Amino acid sequence: MPPIEKDLLYTRLSEAINLAPGTYALGLHTTQSELGLRLTNFSNDCRYQVWTLGRGLSTHLHSHLAEFILPQQWSALSFLAVATGPGSFTGTRIGVVTARTLAQQLNLPLFPISTTAALAWAHRVAAKTLETNLPLRIAVEMPAQRGEVFGAIYEIDQIEASLSPVLADGRFALEVWQQHLENFQPTKHLQVDADPHTKIACQALLDLAFLRWQQGERPPWSATLPFYG
Repeated sequence: MPPIEKDLLYTRLSEAINLAPGTYALGLHTTQSELGLRLTNFSNDCRYQVWTLGRGLSTHLHSHLAEFILPQQWSALSFLAVATGPGSFTGTRIGVVTARTLAQQLNLPLFPISTTAALAWAHRVAAKTLETNLPLRIAVEMPAQRGEVFGAIYEIDQIEASLSPVLADGRFALEVWQQHLENFQPTKHLQVDADPHTKIACQALLDLAFLRWQQGERPPWSATLPFYG
């Protein structure tokens, strides 16, 4: 995976409240055929790993997770983040259930992050404009069944490094989605094919969660629900 971009986000993070020394955040991404994990203190220690597990996700997730977190202990975690879909029904369900269980047992905040939001955030650098005072609009399109698509459109403030949906996650007929694209006129239209995108999405979902954590959000595990479309 390419190195983390040293853009406005990381300038902002360095100037804002950070995690307590010795503590970490954990991100889980399971909405495709891959398992993606990222653990970081948002300072000088960050690691990630991706496994292609397919139908073995439910069998191997917990063993991979237990090995991945070492040498840190569960008590070192400050919060969790999980991708909530759209994506694979089974993978999304397994990831969300695992994250909810961990957050409940460890009494930690759990940040639900849309897969499309993570992808929009991951591609914001490529969509930047020279006029940084103008917001970016990034449309994310993913294939669904029966000729339909999953889609969402996000607005990213280039100054504040913030993301907000202007069209929430939905499942659309192609003609309806095309109408939304015409109405919202996105800066970038990101079409995600069937290839795994776990690496970039796993990094981005934890970054988005950290921004919300810095703003004082502490969502309970019970507030995290999957999006199946």
